Amino acid sequence: MTVSTLEELERLYGTPKDASTVKEIDWISEHYGAYIDASPFVSLATVGPEGLDCSPRGDRGAVVTILDRKTLALPDRRGNDRIDSLRNIVRDPRVALLFLIPGSGTTLRVNGTAKISTDPQLLEDFTVDGHAPRTIILVSVEKIYFQCARAIVRSRLWDADAQADLSHLPTPGTILAALTEDRVGGESYDREWPERARKTLW
Repeated sequence: MTVSTLEELERLYGTPKDASTVKEIDWISEHYGAYIDASPFVSLATVGPEGLDCSPRGDRGAVVTILDRKTLALPDRRGNDRIDSLRNIVRDPRVALLFLIPGSGTTLRVNGTAKISTDPQLLEDFTVDGHAPRTIILVSVEKIYFQCARAIVRSRLWDADAQADLSHLPTPGTILAALTEDRVGGESYDREWPERARKTLW
């Protein structure tokens, strides 16, 4: 049996309590700004003709900078150059952000629209170790609110004794080799990656 109407869904879940609704605003308050300033990691969700995409973004210090009470700036740091998120934003500006703060169960959610900037001053402002990002994602905030800690508590995400045993997971090199009949990846990929990443973080 599946739920196919909003009425069915609302009967199942009932009416949200005030604490679930009054927290949503359309501007960056002092309290929400404190969470953004403390977050070195955000997931960026975008949408395009091919479908949805969600991309991890991390930085030294705050991953996103508050430009004003309605605008956020997210530098596009070095990555795999697939530019899936950027392709989507060019064609459909809708975005969503989920901020994580190491050690905190509370997360912060932002919905809005985005555009891609190559403003020279902005690029200079976000230069790290002599490396400027190629673009800056500017997000206009339409909705912002915190999410309670239940998901983080259930997952024990920050608990040291709950960390996964990584020895059971295939390495990126193993995955690439398996997908390409050893043409790409392999042990050399895994061995060389840490140094390659160190030199290309920014």
